[in-house]
Amino acid sequence: MIETADLSKSFGDFQAVDGVTFTVKPGEVFVLLGPNGAGKTTTVRMLTSVLKPTAGWARVAGHDVVASPARVRASVGVLTENHGLYLRMWAVEYLEFYGKLYGLSAPDSRQRGAKLLERFGMADAMGKRLGEYSKGMRQKLALIRAMLHDPPVLLLDEPTSAMDPQSAKLVRDAIVDLRGDRRAIILCTHNLAEAELLADRIAIIRHGRIIAQDSPAQLKRSLLGPAVMELRTGAPIDGVMAELAQRVNVVATGPDWVRYTTLSAGDDNPVILRRLMEQQIPVVTLAEVPRSLEEVYLQVVEAKEG
Repeated sequence: MIETADLSKSFGDFQAVDGVTFTVKPGEVFVLLGPNGAGKTTTVRMLTSVLKPTAGWARVAGHDVVASPARVRASVGVLTENHGLYLRMWAVEYLEFYGKLYGLSAPDSRQRGAKLLERFGMADAMGKRLGEYSKGMRQKLALIRAMLHDPPVLLLDEPTSAMDPQSAKLVRDAIVDLRGDRRAIILCTHNLAEAELLADRIAIIRHGRIIAQDSPAQLKRSLLGPAVMELRTGAPIDGVMAELAQRVNVVATGPDWVRYTTLSAGDDNPVILRRLMEQQIPVVTLAEVPRSLEEVYLQVVEAKEG
């Protein structure tokens, strides 16, 4: 649904985006992570045919962003960080105005707008002026505007910024639902927890270049090493520690717990549990130690800076 190859954009001597290549399939959420000025927004602007690439190419819903800009824009819904709502307008008036720009009739705009407002818990806000909306409500209305013409591609820049936790959860749930509708979604965010929750794949971008790209789980494995398992028991395990250390890589221990890594958890864990049962050592828990996307992000960025 979205394809780029060596996509680049320079402004004079400044290289904002440098050789970015990725694909996004229908039903996939692709997250762009990076600090301010990394090139995320410039990439999104090229994908909407607002900016013309300096080099490389991109296709959105099968349309080239340079050769077919009108078709590209008809295929995407965009939520930018500064969404420019007209605060004197009524919500219904505003959605009808944008519906007309998308080629929708007034009845279709009202019908789709009403459904989307209800979906985001804003049905009672249809008859209000936008100036009466809270920051979170304005953000949700901007997302509704992006979805009004039912586009196959969504480009979302910080969609939950300025939202209270309940509103942010509504938007995240909607993104999950939209993925189920076979839409391709690009999400730009600084919220690492949100990225980990929503992303099928993540690209970390810095100084205009993608420096790491994969699924959250694979990024953790490749950059942080094998998963760390933690075993906790209801009795001391000193008697089996030597045997355990021969089978797995022990990284930390205590009187009744041990952390270890293994490349074959499916083979090693059952053997360890069986041995503990034979020794009549009760097992309280055996689980993978959680590792955050923040650890991956910081390791990648710091390694590139070093």
